[in-house]
Amino acid sequence: MRTANPNADDEAIVAATRRWLEKVVIGLNLCPFAKSVYVKEQVRYVVSSATTPEALLEQLMDELQHLSDTPAEQTDTTLLIHPFVLQDFEDYNEFLDVADAAVEDMQLDGELQVASFHPDYQFADTDPNDISNYTNRAPYPILHLLREDSIDRAVEAFPEAEEIFEKNIDTMEKLGHEGWDKLDVGPAR
Repeated sequence: MRTANPNADDEAIVAATRRWLEKVVIGLNLCPFAKSVYVKEQVRYVVSSATTPEALLEQLMDELQHLSDTPAEQTDTTLLIHPFVLQDFEDYNEFLDVADAAVEDMQLDGELQVASFHPDYQFADTDPNDISNYTNRAPYPILHLLREDSIDRAVEAFPEAEEIFEKNIDTMEKLGHEGWDKLDVGPAR
């Protein structure tokens, strides 16, 4: 388990997240849909000061509502970065069920969804240090709020969307731990 620096300011947290987004998500083309919204500045970065899952849930619901109420041309996606809560991946992973339930309770299923990134992300049945886990590793825990319409449009533009996951694993295997470390985006092994 890693712990965030409670003295880190929001600007530094967003800067680290942007660096990861630029070098990993866009730079390694792990998400072929990310570059467009990034270049158009349609990504909203929200740093949560929540220190409990309950406070994070409240902020998550506020951000889901905000995204639902905001035109996609203004904000297409939101990164809710929460460096002070759910540092333990098991706790974070359990919270994802709560996040999905919030989407349903707010009657936003079919409109919005939540994707996940964490410094200790681990796919089921993998070793914690397996390089494939790094496709979803970020410098801080992040709840990524996405519009279903945007995903649908992106999938139409990228007909082999179902192959992205396998391609990403291949990319990470070619990069290896040494290559990841050279990206200097955290988290380190």
